[in-house]
Amino acid sequence: MNPKTITPASVEIRQIQFNEAFLVIPLFDQYRVFYNQVSDIPRAQAFIEARLQQNESVIFVAFAKQDGPLHPAGFTQLYPTYSSVRTVKNWILNDLFVEAAYRKSGLGEALIRKAMAFATATGAHFLQLETATDNFTAQKLYERIGFQQQQPGADFLLYRYPLI
Repeated sequence: MNPKTITPASVEIRQIQFNEAFLVIPLFDQYRVFYNQVSDIPRAQAFIEARLQQNESVIFVAFAKQDGPLHPAGFTQLYPTYSSVRTVKNWILNDLFVEAAYRKSGLGEALIRKAMAFATATGAHFLQLETATDNFTAQKLYERIGFQQQQPGADFLLYRYPLI
């Protein structure tokens, strides 16, 4: 399947629970390798299972159909952050990864939009993310969606999407 042919009918994005951690572990390991870490499936498994078991993060997995059943092709992981002054929970979109075969197919944007809808539904005031200063493809996507750069950094750029 050519990634450009992905349609809503061929993709399903849903939040996974602790007993489904196995669905995201290989993708999470690939994500870490993308950021110059050594592949370590046991470490990836321990980290993901701990986040889900302790309700410390929310993970959405994108399942794509390619010549057969749906399979995990991308994910995003959100962490809560709190504002005492506003007395609200906001969300940090900390991890976003799409398998190479599905990049530039709209899958990454679909995951971000799912995260935006989730953050809105939970009453958050904003969704925040960071990206490397040299990740120009991601920066273009975030800005096209409506994320606003907050402050330049040495290695990473901070973006926020206001929800209210």
